[in-house]
Amino acid sequence: MEKKPTLLFVVALALIDENQKILMQIRPLGKSMAGLWEFPGGKVEKGELPEDALVREINEELNISISAQNLTPTCFASEPLGEKNLLLLLYTADKWEGDIIAKEDQKFDWFDLDTISKLDMPPADIPLVANLKKILHK
Repeated sequence: MEKKPTLLFVVALALIDENQKILMQIRPLGKSMAGLWEFPGGKVEKGELPEDALVREINEELNISISAQNLTPTCFASEPLGEKNLLLLLYTADKWEGDIIAKEDQKFDWFDLDTISKLDMPPADIPLVANLKKILHK
């Protein structure tokens, strides 16, 4: 009998500024896929709701506070990752409190969607950009 992959739930955020640019960050050294651009976020812990995980991860990574009520579920991606299968849930938000500071010393910058589509990104993030273009350019 074939072993089924374990699901790895990850949440990510397309944080949108007043100029309709989206914050992207570079994966830090020492992590898998280091040096690639990604949407900020992280793993959903056992017993944690995805929105709560994203609020926690964004505060841990970027030093800002986002209300779960300001998160809009936007799209998702599914990607094999070794013996696991990554399920990446992308949310959007355009309201936050605090100044953005990369707590893990990773580089970040604001980009328009056309520029984001040209960045080197992890495989699971790539389809999210195409979906964001469809959703945000209505």
